[in-house]
Amino acid sequence: MPPVRVIFCREDDETVPMNEWLEDLRSQPKHRTKCIKWLTLPRDHGHDLRRPIAALLRDGIYELRVSFSFETYRMLYFFHERERAVVTRGITKHEDEVPPREIDKALRLSTKFERDPESHTYYWEP
Repeated sequence: MPPVRVIFCREDDETVPMNEWLEDLRSQPKHRTKCIKWLTLPRDHGHDLRRPIAALLRDGIYELRVSFSFETYRMLYFFHERERAVVTRGITKHEDEVPPREIDKALRLSTKFERDPESHTYYWEP
């Protein structure tokens, strides 16, 4: 199976939630670096990622599960046509489960992306 291309989802207003979240992590460079490294895993392993690294949440939304010290990070993504992993957002997790509202936000972005992939694609390189 060829590698999966990891891209970020772009909003209608041209913002890229994942970029903004990574920018917020600049104050914790080691944490940010580990999250960026984890973003390469869907590229290299595609649909074969499993717990504890990744997990299906619901409705085609997956999470990359990153822990660093006492912080827990989740990066939400979905697959588009099996060859793309589209990352919608990142969150710092403070609860046992990913809050349903965060999954709903990722689902909203996936719906927009599926309707018009070209307008909602942000090409990201680690």
